[in-house]
Amino acid sequence: MLRLPVAPALRRRADRWAGSPRALDAVAALGAFGLMLLDVPGLAREDNSLTGATATLVLAAGAATLLLRRRLPWVPYLVALVLMGWLHELTMIQFALYSLGRFRGRRAAVAATALYVAVAYAFFQTPGRPLHGYTLSDFLSVVVPIGVLAAGVGIAAYRQDLVRALETERREAAARQAVQEERISVGRDVHDLVGRELTVLAVRAEVLAARARGEDRRQDFEELADTARRAHRMLNETIVRRADRESADPATSGLDGLAALVRESGRMGTPVELAVAEDTKSLSPLRQTAVHRVVRECLTNAAKHAPGLPVAVVIALEGADLRIEVRNPLPEAPPDRAPVSAGTGLLSMEERVTSMGGTLTAGPEGGEYVVRATLPAGLEH
Repeated sequence: MLRLPVAPALRRRADRWAGSPRALDAVAALGAFGLMLLDVPGLAREDNSLTGATATLVLAAGAATLLLRRRLPWVPYLVALVLMGWLHELTMIQFALYSLGRFRGRRAAVAATALYVAVAYAFFQTPGRPLHGYTLSDFLSVVVPIGVLAAGVGIAAYRQDLVRALETERREAAARQAVQEERISVGRDVHDLVGRELTVLAVRAEVLAARARGEDRRQDFEELADTARRAHRMLNETIVRRADRESADPATSGLDGLAALVRESGRMGTPVELAVAEDTKSLSPLRQTAVHRVVRECLTNAAKHAPGLPVAVVIALEGADLRIEVRNPLPEAPPDRAPVSAGTGLLSMEERVTSMGGTLTAGPEGGEYVVRATLPAGLEH
């Protein structure tokens, strides 16, 4: 007797598989095979030693390589070139070029399309291989549009995937920022309220110690005042570190984490030239975190408002001051799409720098947008 819960379980499993990349690859392979099946009668009549059954097997094997189109898209592409030269089959090459554009980007798709046109032209010029009486213009009018359109659609899908991934990262970053701001707000409230009480306690203990001069209780009051001051310092340190800490690993939010920011910006299409003075490695974790946050916000703004343009980052010590400078060329025209921005990045940077006794300026200078931050280095010379 069948149990009723089996059907819902199978349905859920089928739904998960239907939305998986493997299912989409299988649909692509079956679609290519179905279209190529329409050519089997003609292939069996051509002078290629294939019958209807063997032609079907060859085309099925070729279409099956599309299952590798995500990890190894060059495999179905090479198979498509072989089928084109052997059987004059152009269906497979459309799926292969689309897959290259979708999963390897513009450069790979353009190179593959150029190679495809060159190979097709070589086959066309090979003696003894007439293609149904086509002239060269007729042949190219079929071959070139097929490759260009398939690769172009793949490139468009690739860019759309990048846009979706970027939007997801922005949403996650906004959520993390909201959590961070809430933690900072709570930390400041705790600091203001509890710190004030600790200060009052220390002052009151000092007053009582002064009044108890010469009495046995004076030392107790002095110890109480010292304890309150130590507690106040510990509270300051704890609140500041919790507000500025991103993770348990300080390298992710200090100077050591700048290399990861540079790599991330490079993947987004913004090349970054980073120059960090060696003596800045002795900065306190608090100041290293400030540097990391300022540079991160500048790189984010550059990617939003001047995508693709190079960014130069300089971090150096000038006497007793720490200097952070980030500059990028101003774009000739604004981005096609208005950047998603809350408009609080510059204010957050300025607040962070000024809270540490520094200054921050930002604005266009001679065809570039320059952000400069100067704050006390806190190092003994």
